[in-house]
Amino acid sequence: MTSGKTIGKNIKKARAKLGLTQDDLAKKADVKYTTLTKVESGVVNKPSVQTMAKIAKALGVSIEDLIK
Repeated sequence: MTSGKTIGKNIKKARAKLGLTQDDLAKKADVKYTTLTKVESGVVNKPSVQTMAKIAKALGVSIEDLIK
């Protein structure tokens, strides 16, 4: 099972590669800024599939890329 820290780290890496701020990504993914920061920091270690799908789509990656 993947830990929330790994998911957060992968989101952060993908976001940085695109040059997006957390605020940019939250808006692009249509998720609350607070939700995104909690997922990225590992506070929320099991984000919902809907949240993960929105974030993955906004980053142009698959959910699998974010959870491995």
